[in-house]
Amino acid sequence: MWSHAEAVKAHIQQLLVAVSCSERGLKPHLLLRGEQPEILTGYNLISTMYGSVTYVPRSLYANREKMLKSHADDLAGSSSSVVWFDDILEASLREDDGSQNFLQKDAWKSDRPRKIAIVNEGAGDVVALLGLIRLVQYLSQNHLLGKERPLRFVVDSGTGTTAVGLALGAICLGLPWEVTAVMLADTVDGYRHQEKRLISDFKRHFCSQIDSCFDEMDKGIVHWVERRHPRKFGNVLEGEVEACQHIAQQTGILVDPVYTLAAWEMATILREQEAEGGAMVVMIHTGGTLGLFGLAQRYRSYFSNLKTGLSKSRGS
Repeated sequence: MWSHAEAVKAHIQQLLVAVSCSERGLKPHLLLRGEQPEILTGYNLISTMYGSVTYVPRSLYANREKMLKSHADDLAGSSSSVVWFDDILEASLREDDGSQNFLQKDAWKSDRPRKIAIVNEGAGDVVALLGLIRLVQYLSQNHLLGKERPLRFVVDSGTGTTAVGLALGAICLGLPWEVTAVMLADTVDGYRHQEKRLISDFKRHFCSQIDSCFDEMDKGIVHWVERRHPRKFGNVLEGEVEACQHIAQQTGILVDPVYTLAAWEMATILREQEAEGGAMVVMIHTGGTLGLFGLAQRYRSYFSNLKTGLSKSRGS
C-alpha cells in the first residue's frame, strides 16, 4: 500500500492508512514532502515506526500524480501491478453483487501476484465523505448535539474534504447545520472546484443508495472564508505560538498555528456575531497538533520565547 502526505493534516490520514495496513499485514510506503529533519519527532518519527518513509524534493512533489505513479512503478518493478484506489472503488461500486470484498474486484485482478495500491493525499477522494457522514450521524444523537438545534460548524481546511463531508452529512440527514471552512491552502475558486468535484463524484456513486440527495448540493454547501491572517500555506506568524499556548492554558484545548488555530479564531468571531438564542457555534478539532514538534525545529525563536510558567491567575 502506497500513501503520501502534503503536510501535517494529510500526515494524520497517512498514518491512519499506515496503521490500518500494518494491522492487515500490508506494507505501507509513505512519501513525505521536503527534507528529512535532523531529529525525527512527531509525525515524522511515528511514520518511520509504521512504514517505509521516503522524503520527496518539493520540486518533484509539486506534480503529485506523476510523483506518486513514478514511485509506485519503481516499487512494483516487473513483478507487481499498480492500481489507484479510485479504480478499485469504481470497480467495487459497479458490481451489483456485494458478496465480494472490493479487493477481489476486476480493477484489483492481475496476472502479477503482488499489487501496489496508490492512496491519494489528504483523504481527498469521494470515499472519505462516507466516514464524515457517519461522524455527522454520530454527533446528531440526542445525548450529544441532537437534531433540532441550528448549529454552525467551523473547520480548518487543507484539501477541503472534511468540510464538504460534514455539509453533505447535514443535508443527507436533514439537519439544520451549516459549515464554515477556513481556507488554508488554496483560493476560494480552488476550494469551490474541489467541492463541486466531490459532490459530483458523491452523487454519481452514492445517490442511488442514499434517499436524501437534494438539488441544493449543486448550489454550494460550504461557506468558504479566509483565515484571520492569510499567509502562504505552512507559514507561522509571530505571536501565533504564544496564542496556542494561551488557549491551551486557559481551556485545556491544544491547537496548532498551521491548522486548528485558524478554526479556533473563526469560531470565536462567529460566536461573538451570533445573537442570543441563535445558532450554537461548534469547532471541529481535526488534529494536527503533533506538527508542533516539526514547527519547533523550523521556528526555534518562536518556541524559545514561550513563557515556561503558568500565569499567576492559574497558580504556579
